[in-house]
Amino acid sequence: MRALPCRMTIASSHDSQSDLTALEASAASARAGFACMFSTSDEYENALITARRAEGRYGSSSFDWQPVVLGGCTLVLLGVLVTFL
Repeated sequence: MRALPCRMTIASSHDSQSDLTALEASAASARAGFACMFSTSDEYENALITARRAEGRYGSSSFDWQPVVLGGCTLVLLGVLVTFL
């Protein structure tokens, strides 16, 4: 096997300062894309819940079962008391 010669040529037409500036601007733009507007997870969760409430996701149910369950328990308790008295 023969070793192939490797030659690097540098183009002198490129302006390295403008390339460096463009690279720095691109890196700053990429970092800004990953920035978060919330400093803590609590702030994020609060904003998420607020947004979901505004959408109506956490609306009240169409029927409230608590009074029905309370009335049923009361009837069962009264039935037990009447039976044993």
